[in-house]
Amino acid sequence: MKVLAKVLMLLLIGTSLHAQDKPAYQRFPTVPPFELLATDSVTTLTKAQLKKNQPVIVMYFSPDCDHCQHQTEDILGLMDKIKGLQLVMASYQPMELIRDFKAKYKLENYPNIMIGRDTKYFIPSFFGVTSLPYLAFYDKKGNLLRVHEGNVKPGAILKLYNEK
Repeated sequence: MKVLAKVLMLLLIGTSLHAQDKPAYQRFPTVPPFELLATDSVTTLTKAQLKKNQPVIVMYFSPDCDHCQHQTEDILGLMDKIKGLQLVMASYQPMELIRDFKAKYKLENYPNIMIGRDTKYFIPSFFGVTSLPYLAFYDKKGNLLRVHEGNVKPGAILKLYNEK
């Protein structure tokens, strides 16, 4: 009986340790509690500011990354096709580069886009980011649909949101 109890204890410990190996986004599959410093360098952008019942894409990017630039262009091209899509763009780069990126793509014309600096380096640690762009897709209830490292074709994004 003692042997059985020890075996069960080891199994429970092993299962518990394995669960902690999962990245945070898998343990908490909803839009994360991000805090970004807005491009005005004063305002804090948070999850609480997202509109309810609308899909969200969290994109971790670098303004000088060609793939990130192409992904931004692709997503902007979908804005009129995906009703209510909210885009949260976070970068670790200096604010000046983020501001230039925002101006280049005229992101101020899109009220459904939040862009800012991830000063606490929260997004890459939450998702385990290893390459850019990194995208996390959430449905209108805030539930994770999928994550993707690298570019995602516009058609795949449309399919993902038009199926839900």
